[in-house]
Amino acid sequence: MPSIVSFGYNQSLLGGVLTLASFEQQFHEIDVTNASVAEKAQKSTIQGTIVALYAVGGLFGALSCIGFGDLLGRRRVILVAAFMQMVGAILMASAFGFIHLIIARLVLGLGCGGLVATVTILQSEISSPQKRGAHVATTGLFAGLGTSLSLFLDLGMSFAPGSVGWRFPFAFQVLFSITIIGAISFMPESPRWLIQQHRVTEAREILAALEDVKPDDSKIDAEIEAIQLSLKLSGEGSLVQIFQMGPQRVFHRAMLAASVMLFLQLTGINVITFFTNTIFEQYLGLDSVTSRVLAASYQLVSLVGGTVCIFTVEAFGRRGLMLAGAAGNAICMALVAGLGSQPTNKIAMHVAVVFIFLYHFTFIIGFGGVSFLYVGEIAPVKMRATINGISVGTFWALNILIAEITPIAFNAIAWRFFIIFAGLNAVMAVLVYFLIPETAGRSLEEVDQIFVSSTSIWDSVWVAKRLPRLSSGNSQKPAECHSKICP
Repeated sequence: MPSIVSFGYNQSLLGGVLTLASFEQQFHEIDVTNASVAEKAQKSTIQGTIVALYAVGGLFGALSCIGFGDLLGRRRVILVAAFMQMVGAILMASAFGFIHLIIARLVLGLGCGGLVATVTILQSEISSPQKRGAHVATTGLFAGLGTSLSLFLDLGMSFAPGSVGWRFPFAFQVLFSITIIGAISFMPESPRWLIQQHRVTEAREILAALEDVKPDDSKIDAEIEAIQLSLKLSGEGSLVQIFQMGPQRVFHRAMLAASVMLFLQLTGINVITFFTNTIFEQYLGLDSVTSRVLAASYQLVSLVGGTVCIFTVEAFGRRGLMLAGAAGNAICMALVAGLGSQPTNKIAMHVAVVFIFLYHFTFIIGFGGVSFLYVGEIAPVKMRATINGISVGTFWALNILIAEITPIAFNAIAWRFFIIFAGLNAVMAVLVYFLIPETAGRSLEEVDQIFVSSTSIWDSVWVAKRLPRLSSGNSQKPAECHSKICP
């Protein structure tokens, strides 16, 4: 939980202080408010770059998990990433020069990227099939909680004199990293990673504790057998396998995982998250205090949407929530664009705010936590850290692009920018319907069966609907009787 809260906190922290007078005076290179007409375009570009540098760090942090995820294990990677995040927060709080701020953003992103790429894997691998969806889907809720916390803190500290108004929010992040380091010290290692390392006895004890049964229970024997079979089918687990199908259709699964994280970014969520204050204040004509209050309140919608997601992710499934989210996002973005085209109409501006709030609700339900959940579910066990690193790296790469172009786009086309994301969300709904197989209620080994039994990207949805649910019965036998499952 503190890892995901810190992720949300970091996402919007800088955006909440960009318009503070003391911050603009300290870093005049990105002071758009007081820039001349000739300087505004250039400073908007630099501002976007500074926001995006956090995502650059996040990209490299996620990609580093490709090698370190299986070498060090889930717990150690989380410990290292939390320490890096803490160093980044300290550097940001103590920044006095522009170069100092650049380095701080990169280091902070490096730590956060490693956390996001690993925490959801650990959650998936220690959760039961019936509870995994609810556990990992909390990502959207807690990320929104962190974002809201940062914006409310930014709001409160905006009345403080001098640089304390932005230095304190930057320093506050250290508490999350300390909490993560303390909490992970008491967490179990992933039993699937332990079995991969041939530490079966340790894995057996952890599985038994998670299932609340004795280590020699037949249920644990069957689960270990299923994991070992999945590992056998996974092959060597090398990076080269990402570009090969093989019996487990690794390339198909890797591309699907990366696509889901691509969808998350193309919803347009970070256009609003990074520049919430700016959108309300500069493009919807609200005053500074009202904009900050609305920006912080906007993220509280995550608590409502995240709670709804937790209680519906198993009943409606991952596909159902993604479809509903994409459709809702498209409608809301189109309405925000239409209403935003009338800047002199105060009623239209206020209604646009309402649909921005509603957009966040549909986003959280469909993509806020479900995307991270789905990516962790569909990767084969030996390739899970690698595929998760690549897919979360895709998330960060698009994060960079969107953070970079958003100030420029708003400066050039204003409300028309939202039309692009309305169209992208509509396309997503179609792609989810035809390409995303359902994984709700299945063990991670059963998810393997879906792809092993598929013959193309088009039939995996149909296979998922027809494949028997072994985990719902009394038997926990491994997948030895389904089509191409057997080695």
